[in-house]
Amino acid sequence: MLRFILQRFGYLVLTLWVIATATFFLMNTLPGDPVQTGTKLLPEQVAQNLRAKWGLDKPVIVRYGIYFKNLLHGNLGESMKTVGVTANQIIKERFPVSARLGLQAILTGLIIGLVLGILAAFKRNTWVDYLVIFIAIMGVSVPSFVLAALLQRFLGGHFIFPIIGWPSDNVWFSGWEYTILPTLALSFWSIATYSRYMRTSVLEVINSDYILTAKAKGLSNFQIIRNHILRNSITPIISIFAPSLAAVVTGSFVIETIFCLPGLGMYFVQSIAGRDFIMIMATTIFFSFLFILSIVLMDIVYGLIDPRIRTTETPK
Repeated sequence: MLRFILQRFGYLVLTLWVIATATFFLMNTLPGDPVQTGTKLLPEQVAQNLRAKWGLDKPVIVRYGIYFKNLLHGNLGESMKTVGVTANQIIKERFPVSARLGLQAILTGLIIGLVLGILAAFKRNTWVDYLVIFIAIMGVSVPSFVLAALLQRFLGGHFIFPIIGWPSDNVWFSGWEYTILPTLALSFWSIATYSRYMRTSVLEVINSDYILTAKAKGLSNFQIIRNHILRNSITPIISIFAPSLAAVVTGSFVIETIFCLPGLGMYFVQSIAGRDFIMIMATTIFFSFLFILSIVLMDIVYGLIDPRIRTTETPK
């Protein structure tokens, strides 16, 4: 098992190197001058000084060596548009907003999705089952930004739901009213996905011999679900939970923009619009790291949850 874990983390490092290299060279193949952007052009001498500061006057391979050396020291670079602001600082300040929104969305989707999937399996071919199937179809068909706009239109400004904004005092534990609508918009896809997978998995387990034996012993449905069904049907959910966790946490770009949330996703969109190459590369590498790390952890947890799954060496 230790060898398997070390091998996976080796793949993580290799994949990050490939992503960082590809991102760097793709950024440097874009047309135009990253210094001379916007409606007002800088004087040529000022532009030359800025190119020298960012190393844009050096060959690409030299810049790549400098950039990768900084990466190895944990330095993601300094913004080309905001003097004195580093990528590490931006990530530290803005990622908690994206993380809170993403964690709320994934937990909401997981809990509701599991409950709906189990109910649909136990109430197969009833109106409950058809309702869950309808929710699953709508969840995978309707984009999150469309649902976000609908929530703003019909719920924003009413009751306790602000249309836009974010709490300014405590990022993690205050201003719940600001997070409800974006959480619903972001978690709808997760609800649909988890309910669909859970329904299918429970239907495969519910007709097993040990489930019939448990029913014959007089166990209640809650006891059967808790002691037998949930453990044996949760494995497919684990396989999609980690990638979806990273996807939700890092993929809320549009939702953050719609609700004006000061998260890392919104800053990533602004960096693209402003051609801030350093910040684009930094956020891309950071998001990639989270996504790949989630997959590695999923592989490890996958084997721990189900004792039937073990990684063994190939016999010689």
